[in-house]
Amino acid sequence: MPVFTRFRQPPTPADEPHEEDTPDEAPEGREPDEPHEPDVVEPEDPGEAVEAAPAAEPAARTAGPSDAPRPARRGTWRTWRARHPRAALVLRRTTTVLAAVLVLGALLLPNTLVALEPNRFARIPAEAVIAAVLLLCLPRAARRVAAALFGLGLGVLTVLNLLDMGFTEYLGRGFNVVLDWGLLDDAQAYVADSMGGAAAAWAAVGAVVLVVLVLVVMALAAVRLGELLAAHRERAARGALTAATVWMTCVALGVQTFGVPVATRSASGALEAQAHRVVDTLRDEAAFAKEAKADRFGATPGAQLVPDLRGKDMVFTFIESYGRSAIEDPVTAPGVGRTLDAGTKALAAKGFRAKSGWLTSATYGGSSWLGHSTFLSGLWVDNQQRYRTVTAGDHLTLTKAFRETGEWDTVGVMPGVQKAWPEAEWHGLDKVYDAFDLGYRGPKFSWSTMPDQYALEAFQRLEHGRKRDRPLMAEVILTSSHQPWAPLPRMVGWDEVGDGSVYDGIEASGVEASDIIADSTRSKEEYGKSVAYSVTSLTQWLERYGTDDTVLVFLGDHQPLARVSGDGASRDVPVSVVAKDPKVLDAIDDWNWTEGLKPAEDAPVWRMSSFRDRFLTAYGSTPHPTGE
Repeated sequence: MPVFTRFRQPPTPADEPHEEDTPDEAPEGREPDEPHEPDVVEPEDPGEAVEAAPAAEPAARTAGPSDAPRPARRGTWRTWRARHPRAALVLRRTTTVLAAVLVLGALLLPNTLVALEPNRFARIPAEAVIAAVLLLCLPRAARRVAAALFGLGLGVLTVLNLLDMGFTEYLGRGFNVVLDWGLLDDAQAYVADSMGGAAAAWAAVGAVVLVVLVLVVMALAAVRLGELLAAHRERAARGALTAATVWMTCVALGVQTFGVPVATRSASGALEAQAHRVVDTLRDEAAFAKEAKADRFGATPGAQLVPDLRGKDMVFTFIESYGRSAIEDPVTAPGVGRTLDAGTKALAAKGFRAKSGWLTSATYGGSSWLGHSTFLSGLWVDNQQRYRTVTAGDHLTLTKAFRETGEWDTVGVMPGVQKAWPEAEWHGLDKVYDAFDLGYRGPKFSWSTMPDQYALEAFQRLEHGRKRDRPLMAEVILTSSHQPWAPLPRMVGWDEVGDGSVYDGIEASGVEASDIIADSTRSKEEYGKSVAYSVTSLTQWLERYGTDDTVLVFLGDHQPLARVSGDGASRDVPVSVVAKDPKVLDAIDDWNWTEGLKPAEDAPVWRMSSFRDRFLTAYGSTPHPTGE
């Protein structure tokens, strides 16, 4: 056979094929966009080699689509790549490594901060092996689409995992894709109140940009890896087979490294958990609607509700974030404990006695309205859908029970309410004083619109201290112990409270929220101070203005967030009943609560939803059920 002389010349940018002429796959050992020399045609005789060369161009031909000028951007990139081959190679390989890190990181990312440890990323995700096999089986167009969708899915999963981290840290539970979108707006409002409107706006913009970047970058990373697999098809197929074998072996033998299994399917497990959460939410909605219609005291005539409290001024008070940690945590307990002991002694000097126990709240770290509605309704209201369901119905609340008797005037003091609040009717309140109705002219203290001492003094001036024909039932929400616990108000003389202007200098000299928000120890210290302030405000108000007929029930709505209460903390909150009339406390002797304002560690613990029925029963109410 004839022998042809073989020769090569270094490729130039002009020698590179158009994108439309690029084969579906690059030769083994080369990335798809890497410049390469002309292919060699191997003849039947092994000793001969024929260089593939394009057919001779005719002297003239009709211009076609291939004669159109290439996009300037592509030409610029190829020119730069030809001039700087080493830099281009480093850039390509760096991009590939980053893409692999992003994809594997997303597949192995846990959904809690506690689990965010290096050992979690030293594992083999089953999803990566399955995705590699599927991409290797697909043609070019389908492969790119599948890779992009896979990357978008990983981006969504990453966002959900980050939301789970945040919700677990602040609310002690994962993010619910059905119910919790509205809470993101509340989170922005909280940032605005705590850190300022500009910080809230930048935080919102940053969050949106971050989500978009995660989705786009993850999709591009998956496409990049898909093309790399196709460029090295045989080697990638062997690697996928090896990885699958190793994964199954590790599962069978239970192999672990650094205390965690080597083989994992955490990504698909996280998606499965989210799907179960959605299904459970939809099922729970129907079940709870039926449960809310059944009410042990729903048909009880007003004359048979709380007859043993006739003539008493009833005050139900929630102290924001007043949880078990305030009394038992080594950092916060000393100061709060001294405050409770001092309050018990001071009230005793005025003739008041107290009994205290524990209630397990339906919420944790936030969403105070869930704790309030659970306590008042006798139903377990632990998510937003349940809250909407119960407040849209006519289930009897503890506060409404007093209005149903026709013997009490009912009011609410809500310094945290800054917009329309239609739930007032469900609470059974004839009048509500919100943040704008209390006459406050002083500064805000972070999220809290006014100090608790001012709110209580305003309550005394507007309602409790007035002469009236009927006793008063009041629901009061105290907010000074709301996170981030900086700056904090301090006690002033009750005669100095005025319109709140006295607090101007106190707020200005206080600690900035940004100084403590990321410091767990300082947050605990300031949290303890805030609870001590709220309790002091309330007990001093009762000492100063309480009468022989005043009965105070106060409790926390939930524990503070995990940064303060600690990982795995209980959801217990203290609850106390305070009165001068000995009959009021004698009626709850069988509750076995602790004497004084500080419940003992082994005092009874009830679910918060059980309090309404126990209270109504203790004070003589007769059950007349509905919906059974």
